[in-house]
Amino acid sequence: MFGMMKNSLFGNTEETEYKLLSSETKDGVSFEVRRYDGAKYAVVSSEGRTFDQVTGELVRKLLMYIGGSNEQGVAMGTAAPIIVTVYPRNDGVLSRRLVVAIRIPTSYQQEHPTPSDSTITIEDRPGMTVYALRQFGGFAGESEYRAEALRLTRTLGETAPFQRKQYFCCSYDPPLKPYGRRNEVWFLQEEP
Repeated sequence: MFGMMKNSLFGNTEETEYKLLSSETKDGVSFEVRRYDGAKYAVVSSEGRTFDQVTGELVRKLLMYIGGSNEQGVAMGTAAPIIVTVYPRNDGVLSRRLVVAIRIPTSYQQEHPTPSDSTITIEDRPGMTVYALRQFGGFAGESEYRAEALRLTRTLGETAPFQRKQYFCCSYDPPLKPYGRRNEVWFLQEEP
C-alpha cells in the first residue's frame, strides 16, 4: 500500500501519447479526435456492482500493481489516464459491468512484471481513434461521466461514426490529488 501511495504521489506520471487528428468546438463544447497506438495494459474487471461502488477498489488494485505489488516487486512509475470502460443501457444508465485499465509504462511494455493479484490480467490492446471530450474537473463519479457523455453525444450528433454500446471514462490524476483534477470522456470511433 505504501508503494502505491509513494508511486502515485512522488513518482513520475507518464501520460499516454497520442496523435491529435483534429480539435473542434460545436455549440460551445470542445472535443478532439485523437489516435492512440496499441500497447499493453493492466486490466481488472467487475460485474454486479455500480460504477461508484467499485471503481475505487479496482483502481487501487491497478495502482498497487504498477506501484510494486507484483511478483518482481518492481515499482514502474505511474501512467495516465486510468481508463474505465462502461456499457450504457438504452436509457443511458450504466450497466453493472466495468473494465478498468492502466497502460503499462513504456519502459516495461516489452517485459512487464507479473501481477501477484490473480484478478489482474495483461492485455495487448490495439490502437484506437477516439472522440475525446475536453477536460472537466472534480472527483468524477457515474453521474458526472454520464452527463459529460450525454453532452458529447449531443455535440457529435446522430451521424458521427462512434460506438454507442460502450465508452471510456478517463481520469489523469492520482486518487489523493485534492484539486485541479482532469477527467475526460472518450468515444471509440468506428473504423471504416
